[in-house]
Amino acid sequence: MVKARLRELIRKELIQLFRDRRTRWILIVAPLIQLVIFGYVINFDIHKIRMAVYDLSHTRESRELVRSFTGSGIFHPTCWAKDEREVTEELLKGRSDLALIIGPDFARNVRRGASAPIQIVADGTTSNMAAIRLSYAANIVERVNTKFLEERYPVRLMNFGRVEMKLRTWYNPNLYSRHYFVPGIAAFLVMLIALIFTSLSIVREKEAGNMEQLFVTPIKRWEFITGKTLPYAAVAIIQMILVTSIGILWFDLPFPAHPHLLLLGVVLFLLTSLGIGIFISTISSTQQQAIMSAFFFLQPAFLLSGFVFPIANMPQVVQWLTLLNPFRYMLVIIRGLFLKGVGWEVLWPQYLALTAIGLTVFGASVLLFHKRLD
Repeated sequence: MVKARLRELIRKELIQLFRDRRTRWILIVAPLIQLVIFGYVINFDIHKIRMAVYDLSHTRESRELVRSFTGSGIFHPTCWAKDEREVTEELLKGRSDLALIIGPDFARNVRRGASAPIQIVADGTTSNMAAIRLSYAANIVERVNTKFLEERYPVRLMNFGRVEMKLRTWYNPNLYSRHYFVPGIAAFLVMLIALIFTSLSIVREKEAGNMEQLFVTPIKRWEFITGKTLPYAAVAIIQMILVTSIGILWFDLPFPAHPHLLLLGVVLFLLTSLGIGIFISTISSTQQQAIMSAFFFLQPAFLLSGFVFPIANMPQVVQWLTLLNPFRYMLVIIRGLFLKGVGWEVLWPQYLALTAIGLTVFGASVLLFHKRLD
C-alpha cells in the first residue's frame, strides 16, 4: 500500500509538472540558454584590445614599440591621436580600451641608455578587464625593453647572468573562461530547479485547497514529502547530465575523473536544495511569495559561492557566512572533478560539509513542515 500511494503521488506530481507548456520550456530550453550565456557571453578571455596611439617621438624606436603591440595580434590601433584631447575623447566614448602615449624624448633617452618613460592609460570602468589589459601591455613593454638593451649592450648582456622565467598553467592550460564557468552553471541549475519547483509544489496544494483533502487520506506525511521532492530531484539530475554532456561535447570540457563522485555530490547538494525548498513552501501562503523567497535565497548563494568573485577577496565576516552556503562546496567538488581530476582523498571535506548542511536543513524543514500541519 505504501508503495502504491507513493507511486501515485509521484505520478500525479510528474503529470502536473509536464502538462504546462511554459514549465516544459523552462525545464528544457532555459538551461541550454544559460549554458550558452555562461559559455560564450560571460568570458574573461581577451582576444582584442582596442588601443589609441599618441606618438610624439615619430622615430624608429617609437615605431618599433608600437609594432611590438600591434604584432602581438591582441592590440589593435583604433586611433592615431594628434593631441591629448583626442586620446581623452577615445577613452571617454569607449572607442578604445587603453591609450599608448610616447613622449618626444623617447628615442633620445633610449639611445643614451637613460630611462625612457612611456604612459599607458587604461579605461578602468571595468576594473578586472583593465588589470588584464595592463598586464598584457606590461609584458610587451618588458620584451621591447630587453630588445633595446640587447641592441645597445650585446656583449655586456651576453656575459651577464639572467633570470629566465618559464610559465606553465596547470588544470586549465589555455585559461579558457568557459572551462571555469560551465561546470559551475551545471551545479547552479541543479539548485535552481530543485529549489524553485519544490518551493512551489507544496504551496500550490495550499492555494488549491488540497492539503486538507490529502491528509484525510491514508497517506503519511513522509510519503507526501517524498512524493513531492523525488520528481524534482530526478529532473535536476537529468538536467545535470544534459548540461554536463553538452559541456563535454560542445565546450570541450574534460570528462570528470570520477563520475560516481560527481553523482554523489549532486545527490548531497540536492538534499540541501530540496530542504530549503520545503522550508520556503511551508512558510509561504502563495506561489508569488514562494518565488520571491526562493530568489531571495538564490542571489546571495550565487554571490557568496566563489562562482565569479573569489571568496578570499571578501571581508572576513562574509567569508565566515560562506561556510553556510552549500553552493560553495559543490563548486569545489565539480571544478575539482572536471578540471583537476582529484578524488575522494582531496574532496572529502566538501562532501562532509554538504552532508552536514543537507541533513540539518532537510531535517529542520521537515520538522517545521510537520508542526505547521499539526
